[in-house]
Amino acid sequence: MYLRLENLSKIFTSRDGGREVRAVDGVNLAIERGDFVTLLGPSGCGKTTTLRLIAGFEFPSQGRIVLDGRDIADEPPNKRDMAMVFQSYAIFPHLSVFENIAYGLKIKKIGGAQLRKQVGQALEMTELTGLENRQPNQLSGGQQQRVALARCLVMQPKVLLFDEPLSNLDAKLRVQMRSEIRRIQQDLGITSVYVTHDQDEAMALSDKIVVMSGGRIQQVGSAVEIYRRPANRFVADFIGRANFLPVSVRGREANGWRVGLAGIELVVDGAPAANFAVGSQALLLVRPESMRLRQQGEGRLTGRVERTAYLGSLAEYDVEMAGQRVAAVRYDPGESDLYPVGAQVGVELIEENLYLIPA
Repeated sequence: MYLRLENLSKIFTSRDGGREVRAVDGVNLAIERGDFVTLLGPSGCGKTTTLRLIAGFEFPSQGRIVLDGRDIADEPPNKRDMAMVFQSYAIFPHLSVFENIAYGLKIKKIGGAQLRKQVGQALEMTELTGLENRQPNQLSGGQQQRVALARCLVMQPKVLLFDEPLSNLDAKLRVQMRSEIRRIQQDLGITSVYVTHDQDEAMALSDKIVVMSGGRIQQVGSAVEIYRRPANRFVADFIGRANFLPVSVRGREANGWRVGLAGIELVVDGAPAANFAVGSQALLLVRPESMRLRQQGEGRLTGRVERTAYLGSLAEYDVEMAGQRVAAVRYDPGESDLYPVGAQVGVELIEENLYLIPA
């Protein structure tokens, strides 16, 4: 593996010195060369501290950080051959676009034709050609973010780090910039580690997503694996919207687990590491889009519509079903797919999309 975190921990002492806080707790992670890996989780989960440990802005309390076969855990940031794109851009307001991008090269005593060549390549990659002489206050937020990215790319680092770089942009520009970041990363094949709390960002950008909570890794996988086959309830609840239906485990089949729900039986996929005992209780993960509302009498389950919201491209429902309130979504709904509050409906679950997790 190109970049490895081995039993990495960071312990901070509280201000009064009375207790220790494990911001990062025994993290093990292997990243292949050229991968785009996102650390995802809520505030306080340890993702930013992990990134700062990789960058060298913090030093680990224990563990190793191995880059291309070399342990760099005790090395300062300028010796790690990495570059970071910050949330605040951190570009110099008194320097032009060209001067901002060239700054790191000048520190390395690179000048002349070589400097102009590398800056020109970075300008082209980030689509800033023609803006070289502008000042930062003459740029839009998206253009300033491109300057920050170009300033990192021009250094040709082994690893590119991103600390929530899009959080200051509006929603439309965030979508545009994440596409640009992914395009550039794939074109260059540069190993990248990205921190965000935005699930859509993580799913759109990443080869691998690392979901964290309480300083520990909860699951590592592709967007499909994390969404469709979460390791536990925290991951399932954090990634997208989720319904959790209590079910009884009735047996193991060749293609999954047989479970009982509100008088019917379903055969569903389940977490590979979980050994569900027959007769035990478990939770059935049902994404809202995997619930289909039908006319009364047409589904295997029945429910009552408690809330409805028509949003054009989709319709959202809250449905009282099997003794609890669940969410359902219908994309591109026709008029026949719309049900008013109070309507009695049939409910069909798309079995191949369901997933069993421990209670």
